[in-house]
Amino acid sequence: MQIHNLKREHKNKKDRLVGRGGKHAKTSGRGGKGQTARAGNKRRPELRDIIKKLPKNRGYKFNSFAIKPIGVSLDTIIKSYPKGGEVNPTLLLESKIIKKVKGWIPKIKILNGKDDIIVKIQVSKCFVSDSAKEKIIKAGGEVISEAKEIKKEKEIKIKEKKEEIKVKTKKEK
Repeated sequence: MQIHNLKREHKNKKDRLVGRGGKHAKTSGRGGKGQTARAGNKRRPELRDIIKKLPKNRGYKFNSFAIKPIGVSLDTIIKSYPKGGEVNPTLLLESKIIKKVKGWIPKIKILNGKDDIIVKIQVSKCFVSDSAKEKIIKAGGEVISEAKEIKKEKEIKIKEKKEEIKVKTKKEK
């Protein structure tokens, strides 16, 4: 027997030279072909770019979700109420001076007009500008602010609760 006649028991198998890196041979754990398989694949998350484009300040190009009152001029109120009377959001809606916003009766702010008021107007459940308030009071009208009405309602509820507590304490004694 000579050297050139000798054969290995196991064939001399070379390792695959594909992929290189990791223990996954062919694709080295990178999946198939394409952008994700290439070197330097560091794509930025799309959402991060969208967030970066938004301004830092809330006030800039930002529509506030606060419901602002609708302005109604005193002139339009004088035209629709020539004899005077009570003015509140529901009556203004009925007289078609204002419209519902998304199915709700909006808050209203009465603003000063160019004309002077002669008739007496009683304004309730509306915000009123200072100059419009002066004109209404000069004409003999009345402005009942919404804040005052809410305070009165709260005071009445507090009194009722105090009375209930007094009654309960008397019964216990």
